[in-house]
Amino acid sequence: MPNATLKDLLLHQLKDTYGAEQAIVKALPKMAAAAQSDELRGAFGVHLEETKEQVTRLEKVFKALGEKPEALECKAMSGILAEGEEVIKEFKGSPALDAGLIAAAQAVEHYEITRYGTLLAWAKQLGLSDAEGPLKETLIEEENTDSILSELAEEMVNAQAA
Repeated sequence: MPNATLKDLLLHQLKDTYGAEQAIVKALPKMAAAAQSDELRGAFGVHLEETKEQVTRLEKVFKALGEKPEALECKAMSGILAEGEEVIKEFKGSPALDAGLIAAAQAVEHYEITRYGTLLAWAKQLGLSDAEGPLKETLIEEENTDSILSELAEEMVNAQAA
């Protein structure tokens, strides 16, 4: 697309992120089921509900842009989630499983933080104020989830794995 604009790029990344969030909605129940600690299982459950709301927010952003929600396969997220599935298979039943699940979940969160931060910056640059609020709200949730996962790892899970 030789004449593509920042808005075109934003729309492309929005579709990619929408696909990523839908993949995460499918993956989180598997991660929660595999988790050994009640605290981690609960954190995954809470984030599943947040992620469903994030999908709805993205649909609002599409609407604000005058576009129909459309998902692209997010190859990066597919790879990150596949690594999480490997952790589940390879470490099932071991004391290190929950530490591995947290690492996999944080890889997801860090990817999302990057995406939402970029989408928010582009929406601001383009003056898309109706898109800014939902993107910022999701960015804050992703950062909070990352912090919660770090706390679980540092305060309990890593010591149990050791």
